Amino acid sequence: MQKYMLSSIGAFSLCLLFSFFTTTNVSAQIAELFAPGVISDGGVFGLTLSPDGKTAVFVRAYGGRDSLHLFISRLENGNWSTPVRAPFSTLGKNWNDIDPAFSPDGKFLLFNSNRPLAGRPKADFDIWGVKRTQTGWGEAYHLGDVINTDSSDIYATVANSGNIYFSSNRAGGLGKLDLYMSVYRNGAYQSPQNLGAEINTQNHDSNPFISPKEDYLIFWRQDPDGYGASDLYISFRKKNTWTKALNLGPAINTEIGEFCPFIQPKGKKLFFSRTRVNGAVRVENIYSIDFSAKQFRSVQK
Repeated sequence: MQKYMLSSIGAFSLCLLFSFFTTTNVSAQIAELFAPGVISDGGVFGLTLSPDGKTAVFVRAYGGRDSLHLFISRLENGNWSTPVRAPFSTLGKNWNDIDPAFSPDGKFLLFNSNRPLAGRPKADFDIWGVKRTQTGWGEAYHLGDVINTDSSDIYATVANSGNIYFSSNRAGGLGKLDLYMSVYRNGAYQSPQNLGAEINTQNHDSNPFISPKEDYLIFWRQDPDGYGASDLYISFRKKNTWTKALNLGPAINTEIGEFCPFIQPKGKKLFFSRTRVNGAVRVENIYSIDFSAKQFRSVQK
């Protein structure tokens, strides 16, 4: 999720028509509501799952953007438990927590927060982390000023290498929101690099999900020719460059907004969120669909 979408949804969309032939065709499927009534209750977005698939962390939005907190549910005997607030989230405070993302090994979680830093209030979101052990969650920690800036630095996901991919509206980008990558080297994050014009446009490009091996990237994009309010795209890394992004098609992208993509490590489902404004209330839920990146790779030039 990004600061842009926290305020309001504008008229933005993107459409890239394409065809492909695979054993499992996404366009022939229907996305299913995730944990209806328990997790998906009309006021949630931004799901991440632990590698074993038994812990879900997501954002509870309460039908708006004034109050945003992270909640946790556990898979018990085949059913998702009643969600409870994450102990590292900030219920009742004057700041918000959003966009959780497990590391591929499940040992820590990234999220975004505009909570005070060093006793000073923050007007923008920064990237935070929290470690997870067999006995529970640790204390949330700030990822530092190499990655974070005075602009909004949001929706971070991490690869097996430790490299972090995120979006930011910092100065020097190609558009209103761009995607960046910070290399993790010798125990420290390096200065983030813009992912370039094959990924970033003059509008909004955000919510990157990086595959554990860093061979593909799924994200949402704004463009005036789309299916709806925001569409999900995929790009592949070839010889250290990113291919032109492909739209994931009408089974996933609709006339409303799709965002917050996530694939569980070794999983075969794409999880994502949909949002629409219904009067004074924002209605949003989490969905899943069978998914294989290979079917999109086959149509790349």
